[in-house]
Amino acid sequence: MPISHITLVLFYPGNGNDTDHLGKAKETSLRLKTSLSDALTLFYPFAGRLKDNSSIECDDHGAEYIEARIHCIFSDILRKPETEVLKQLLPAAIGDAVITARDSQLLVQASFFDCGGLAIGVNLSHKIADAATLASFIKCWAATARSSSTEVIISPVFMGASIFPQMDLPIPMLPVDLIQGQSVLKRFVFEGPKITALRAKAISASVPNPTRVESVTALIWKCAMSASRSNLGVPRKAVLSLDVNIRKRLVPALPDNYGGNFVGSISARMEDHDDLELQGIVSRIRKDLTEFGEHYAKITQGGDISLAICKTVEDFGKMAMSKDIDYYNCTSWCNFELYCADFGWGKPTWLSPVFTRERKNVVCLIDTRDGGGIEAWISLSPEDMALFESNKELIEFSAANPSVSV
Repeated sequence: MPISHITLVLFYPGNGNDTDHLGKAKETSLRLKTSLSDALTLFYPFAGRLKDNSSIECDDHGAEYIEARIHCIFSDILRKPETEVLKQLLPAAIGDAVITARDSQLLVQASFFDCGGLAIGVNLSHKIADAATLASFIKCWAATARSSSTEVIISPVFMGASIFPQMDLPIPMLPVDLIQGQSVLKRFVFEGPKITALRAKAISASVPNPTRVESVTALIWKCAMSASRSNLGVPRKAVLSLDVNIRKRLVPALPDNYGGNFVGSISARMEDHDDLELQGIVSRIRKDLTEFGEHYAKITQGGDISLAICKTVEDFGKMAMSKDIDYYNCTSWCNFELYCADFGWGKPTWLSPVFTRERKNVVCLIDTRDGGGIEAWISLSPEDMALFESNKELIEFSAANPSVSV
């Protein structure tokens, strides 16, 4: 996996009518802990421990829950969100650590602000779940916290072992160069109307209906490649590894409540002689997505899937290590409906993944609060970022780290 943890922080503003913030914090914390315990009975692997590098002992050991007091104003953090600040809202600042058999697979930190606001930081082992499963867990936990007798909570299904049977294969490891490297991480926001205009610009005969994610991904990749070519002085090959949820691409398709790691990746390629043109890049991404779907539709459930995924990871590792290729990785958390996570005091005013390791050429996309836009966290080398963020086409369609309205 590209990272050892999946991390997320959700922000909830305080109720202006509450003056007893300490008492409210105690009440809120009790509800969070009680509902977390209940949710873990459904997501039982999250309460287990690593047995070895490829399996979990579901021993009901539990998750870790931490409380913190934040002596600043809630809105100060959201004025210009910075990763180094967001890291402090994660449990025990373990983001850079590698999870071992002694560690909890799930850690939660509830940070209570002096103004009455709340931030919930979640840290989950990527060995046992993908971002879609994390989103399902967050929504289930929230529903449990506000549960009434009439509310239906959809239970997760953990059947990964039957779909991806354990095989006597070496688990491919991603190269260190993909994880580490001097980089600059910045946030860019593409509002809904801007994406509508971008999608119109991306339309072509081969792709008459580009999606939000395809259009934004293509623009980011185009601007990143342009920056790299300018700094190198010569064009060279580039590969975009785009993470894909394979639940709907298997035959038969799997429901969304199937928990675990159901992630595959496409590899869109641009040769050194290819023009960096938006429509062409969108077409390249769509073509590879289509071929990816057709490929997985043909693979029967069982060993072929496990072999295919291991082979993909191995191939991507080789490309990432190549000195002749610019390798980029993009993951999308769009359409996970994380803003529906209402624990009983309203929906989050903002939420964000948190990069806990310094990794270059990495992109993470997530919905804006209104569901129409996309926020992009982008990590590039300092030299490439300087040119990337000044790209006129990027500036036309996005805003650099705007304030979050509370």
